[in-house]
Amino acid sequence: MIKKLLTVSIALALATSTGFVFAQGNTGAGKEKAASCAGCHGEDGNSTMPGFPKLAGQHQGYLVKQLKAFKSGERISPMMAPLAMGLDEKSMEDIAAYYAGQKVSRNPAPALPADDEDDDKPAKTDEEKKAELASLIEQGSDLYRNGNISREVSACVACHGPYAEGNKPAAYPALHSQHADYLIKTLTDFKNGARSNNRENVMHMIGKKMTDEDIKAVAYYISTMK
Repeated sequence: MIKKLLTVSIALALATSTGFVFAQGNTGAGKEKAASCAGCHGEDGNSTMPGFPKLAGQHQGYLVKQLKAFKSGERISPMMAPLAMGLDEKSMEDIAAYYAGQKVSRNPAPALPADDEDDDKPAKTDEEKKAELASLIEQGSDLYRNGNISREVSACVACHGPYAEGNKPAAYPALHSQHADYLIKTLTDFKNGARSNNRENVMHMIGKKMTDEDIKAVAYYISTMK
């Protein structure tokens, strides 16, 4: 019961928060306007490059919020800012509606990157690598669902849902099937304060209490969620 404390407390706080209301965009117009986004995010919002986020199936309100943040400078990105500057609010709604209507693709089976191996130690066998990856994903699963009470790390499930489907009324993003590399970068940016455009800076408050291993574990786990 005590292990669920962080999940329950933050969920109760969110229950009293005010949701966001966004106008519906035109998906047909959004597809045309999103053509310039395909190079990084994929034609249907399923980026094949792990450093760029998948946008397919993401909540419209969340996408509009991020585009506005890029445009205003609230969220810093030398790549996205110039693109967002050329969009009016209707275009943002149309693009967001298009991506929200697409289906996010599943990721291939995860694998530990080669740079995780220590050159001074004997190479790990395939079985050792498999066991290490399974342990990492199990650690990420526990952190996602239960948090870490000793370090006051809140459970991800409270805001992002049991299946990482997010919270549409509150404009909390869906995370399932997102690239692990992108999630690691994003959580690290929240942890270091490089990104802060979220309500009451809650992600920084959570991220700064996470270890690098926590971030890696939960990112790998989320990337396997469907």
